[in-house]
Amino acid sequence: MVTIDDIREAAARLSGVAVKTPLLEYPLLNERVGRRVLLKAESLQVTGSFKIRGAYNRIAQMTAEERARGLIAWSSGNHAQGVARAAQLVGTPATILMPQDAPAAKIEGTRRFGAEIIHFDRYTEDREEIGHRLAAERGLVLVPSYDDPAVIAGQGTCGLEIAQQAKAAGVEIDQLLVCAGGGGLTAGCAIAFAAEMPGAKVYTVEPEGYDDIALSLTKGERVRVDVGRKSIADALLPPTPGALTWPILKELVAGGLAVTEAQIRDAVRFGFRELNLKLEPGGAAALAAVLAGAVELEGKVTAVTLTGGNVDAETFAALTS
Repeated sequence: MVTIDDIREAAARLSGVAVKTPLLEYPLLNERVGRRVLLKAESLQVTGSFKIRGAYNRIAQMTAEERARGLIAWSSGNHAQGVARAAQLVGTPATILMPQDAPAAKIEGTRRFGAEIIHFDRYTEDREEIGHRLAAERGLVLVPSYDDPAVIAGQGTCGLEIAQQAKAAGVEIDQLLVCAGGGGLTAGCAIAFAAEMPGAKVYTVEPEGYDDIALSLTKGERVRVDVGRKSIADALLPPTPGALTWPILKELVAGGLAVTEAQIRDAVRFGFRELNLKLEPGGAAALAAVLAGAVELEGKVTAVTLTGGNVDAETFAALTS
């Protein structure tokens, strides 16, 4: 189990690498939903998403021998960029498996940090099978996107910051909504909140049809969803909770929410037009839950993670027009 001490150590390790992103409050948003909402703008993070936190915390702990061998990761784009940048910082070569239909902005961002990119078809190929095979063939170190203790601890620094920033502002958070894929960010944030703001409830927010965590929490065991359905929220499409993240989610998360494609689009549009924020669809899912009334806000202060802002210009223009 990842502990709060692991997260605090990760925060120290990330000092000077990751940005302490702001916890924003907009009167216009509060007026829109009738309650107080705080936004953790990880879209302003290094590489455009929270993923640098877990990636660097894991990669910085590689041995000299492991760094000489190099690493491999799989990602639709945000973890890819976080791993590529972290690998660049510590001086180890990175190979990244990315879907053929990953956003061009994420592919180019990953390439810009010097990583080798290998494409796969997310609908017909198993990225984990490919990754493990290449790791064995090339002697590479695997850096999972969420199912790794160091990655979970690194992502947990986001939750630690939210709690600390809220306390500094004299605010007690009642609930935290987290955009969720495999559950690494939610698991880390839940551990941080259990220690720093234990009265708050933590909820996952996933795209409709990919709400495997919500379904798993309801059933009490890991559920796998069909990955054949396309979604604009490319960052949130794992088919099942992680083997390591699931026990943490089951113990510490209050429940899961699902939002529709239309609600996600509305959130991206609202973020741009009303809040002057550039959000990718997956990064706007938790905001979508607030705007759509998918969670009870009455009498509560709600914190929301805006997990990423990496989106192609053409896609963003279409979403916000």
